[in-house]
Formats: sequence, structure tokens, C-alpha cells
Amino acid sequence: MIYLNGVYMPIEDAKIPVLDRGFIFGDGVYEMIPVYSRRPFRLRDHLSRLGRSLEGIRLPNPLSDEDWIGIVEKLVKENDPDDQGIYIQVTRGVAKRDHAFPKEVSPTVFAMSNPLTSPAQDALEAGVAAIAAEDYRWLRCDIKTVSLLANVLLRQLAVDAGAAETILFRDGFLTEGAASSVFVVKEGILLAPPKSHLMLPGITYDVVLEIAEMEKIPFEIRNISREEVFSCSEILLTSSTMEITPATTLDASKVGTGRPGPVFSRLHAAYQDFKTKVMRKS
Repeated sequence: MIYLNGVYMPIEDAKIPVLDRGFIFGDGVYEMIPVYSRRPFRLRDHLSRLGRSLEGIRLPNPLSDEDWIGIVEKLVKENDPDDQGIYIQVTRGVAKRDHAFPKEVSPTVFAMSNPLTSPAQDALEAGVAAIAAEDYRWLRCDIKTVSLLANVLLRQLAVDAGAAETILFRDGFLTEGAASSVFVVKEGILLAPPKSHLMLPGITYDVVLEIAEMEKIPFEIRNISREEVFSCSEILLTSSTMEITPATTLDASKVGTGRPGPVFSRLHAAYQDFKTKVMRKS
């Protein structure tokens, strides 16, 4: 079951006009809410980020938080499995093709559920490969827009190279991955790039730093140079689907020892404990 403009229906019955501005211009935003044991995790935080994305493209939020919560809860209830990812997309709506905002147009509101899977065990035990690339995306990466062509092209570079992720640099400094947040470890200290308009403010990014603080793992939030990334002892990729996944090669060269490191091991164990005690009971 999916939700489209006030109606719940099978996804096979869903139809959107070809003049929807999401299709024509990529004029819309999205959000993905992880659900553990049928409990949405930090739902209001995700809705707040959705609201900021809508503000970023000057599109009024079509629903209240309580309306959004009702939609999410119904989709979680009506779909399987117990762990899900609720995808929400809001576009500016259907109008004659013109770059300027149309007047008196209703936004298109869509939401669906997908299974939420954990990282593969071999990725956790051996780590994954990553490649580096210049971050040529636009300058408002903090808006979770459906206009993801640059991310798609950058992520495909990793696929073409047999890697799991593309790690991005802008003007010589780390931003994030094509579909993840990126942390590095230098001399036992966990380093995170600061939130800015050049990266998406990840919910999992916040969770990792909270766990690091709880576990007394030293960390710093600061600009991280390309040279520091290439000489670090550990690289960690994080997202709702990746959770915390170690990257053990970068551009075919070993990261540290070429095996998941001690900071990853501590964070991963604590994350799984947090997932059991908090995420599944939030």
C-alpha cells in the first residue's frame, strides 16, 4: 500500500501526470524514515528535516506533523516487514511547463514503504571499497531534493569501479559520500566534517556522534583535508541503510591496515546495542 494525494492504494494503481514538476524539473524534496520493529525512528527529526527542505525550495508544507505521523503510522501498519523505510516525496505539483513557480497549484504528496535491510555481514567483517571524486553537485546539498542526478552519476562511478561508495571532496576538503555521510579516524580520533550547505544533515550522522560521546570515543567536528582522508587509519560510511560500514580501501589503496579498525568495532557494537535498546523502543 502507498499514499498518494490523500488516498491509500496499491502502488500498481498510482498515477502521476507527466506535467508534474517533479518529473519535468525535479522540483520537489524527499525524506526517508527508518522503521525498526514497526517503530519509526526519530520521526519528528525526519519531519523537521522535511520541513527545512520544503522551506529551502520555497514550497509550503502541505501537511501538519500530525498528518504526516498518521500517514507514516498507517503505512507501517499496512506493509511488511517489521523493519521498513518510509519514503516521502513532495513536489510542487502539476502545471504547464514553465521555470517560474506556478500559481494556485496543489503539491503532489507521495509516500511508500520499502523493506529496510542491514549491511551484509561480509561488508562489516572485511569492509568495502570506496573511490574518491570531486564533488561537482550544486551548492545546496543540505536540501534533500529529488534532483539527484549528480549523486546518481557519482554513485555510478563507484559501481563502475566495483566499489560501494564514492567519497566526495570540494576544494580539497571532505564533504560526504554520494549516498552517505563519511567519518575518518586519525590517531584514534573520530573526525566528522561540519554540517553546512555542502552536505546533507544526516540523522545517522547525529546518532554516530551521540554514540561516540556516550562511549567516550574522542571526536572532532572540523574541516578534513583530502590528504588527511588518504592518510587516515579508518573510514566509516554511515546512513540509515549502511548503518556504520567500514571502507577499507580508497582508490584501490588500503585504508590503515586494510581491515576494519578498532574505532569502527567499538562504534558498531555500540550502534547495535543502541539499535536494540533505543531504535526499536523509540
